[in-house]
Amino acid sequence: MAFEKLTNSIQDLNDNIRALGHSSAEYYKLDLYKKIIRGVIFIVNMMLIGFICLIALLFLSIAVAITIGEAIGIPSAGYYIVGAFYLLILIFIWVFGKDYIRKIILIKSSRTFFND
Repeated sequence: MAFEKLTNSIQDLNDNIRALGHSSAEYYKLDLYKKIIRGVIFIVNMMLIGFICLIALLFLSIAVAITIGEAIGIPSAGYYIVGAFYLLILIFIWVFGKDYIRKIILIKSSRTFFND
């Protein structure tokens, strides 16, 4: 009689531990899914904003190149000057901005994934 109660209690404990393990696994699956979706949404938003800014920058660059070309009197010179300006910015970012950009990405991604 006492052994039956003990056996039943151990069986109930075993069932409860299995249920807890299953619930914990499901919770962590949902939590991981939530964090992945947040990251994907963040990346998609940044890509969309970046694309729109890139289009705006393209039109502004063309306008500036035309204005510079008209001011100098050589239409193609404006485009070369704007292209050289962007090339200098690219070199500057490549040389000095790698660590800064990496730091920003790590901070933003850690906020997205680890803060609820």
